[in-house]
Amino acid sequence: MASSTGTPKVTSVVDLPSSDAKWVKLQKATYVDAKGKERIWEIASRKTTGSAGVDAVAMGNIIYHPSKPPSTIVVIQFRPPVGGFTVEWPAGLIDADEKPEEAAVRELYEETGYKGKVISTSPPVAADPGMTSANLCLCMVEIHLNEGDPEPEQHLDEGEDIQRVNIPVADLYDRLEEFAKEGYVIAAKLYHWAAGAQYAIDHPELFARSGKKGQ
Repeated sequence: MASSTGTPKVTSVVDLPSSDAKWVKLQKATYVDAKGKERIWEIASRKTTGSAGVDAVAMGNIIYHPSKPPSTIVVIQFRPPVGGFTVEWPAGLIDADEKPEEAAVRELYEETGYKGKVISTSPPVAADPGMTSANLCLCMVEIHLNEGDPEPEQHLDEGEDIQRVNIPVADLYDRLEEFAKEGYVIAAKLYHWAAGAQYAIDHPELFARSGKKGQ
């Protein structure tokens, strides 16, 4: 996967003191376990958590079109921490004075050009609780298109190089498996959602027996 100016690559990695870092800091937590033993844990924490108490938002999205099956849009971009291209749902940091829903609409528009409506928001969930205190909300967004609507223009920040890929929801799990075989790194939150949806399709009896109202 190449950008418009070539293939991105990491050219060096050096240690960075927390005092020199803009976005994250490395901390040492001392805690007492269930047996009363004092232990140490290393934590990577964000410096940018805003008033909402949530660091970031990811936008699960469903696109409805009059003559096409429901689809979802994923983004492909180079991510230096993994040294390669990732496949993700659109996502971004929440500004200091924003609510997760406001950030979701803004980030979706910037990364994909689409305008959608947030239909649900998860509670703050841990991004990688064994390593970092960073958290996020997953906002599910619906996008309703009309026949003949053109693909909208992205509104990317300087330095962003993001490719959009529209995938029918029914094909999402299989397409992610193909991406992984092609060498892409799949974002965990996207893969887990797709795997859960596929499992529900493959095992409908689990939900038939749940006894939930309306089923």
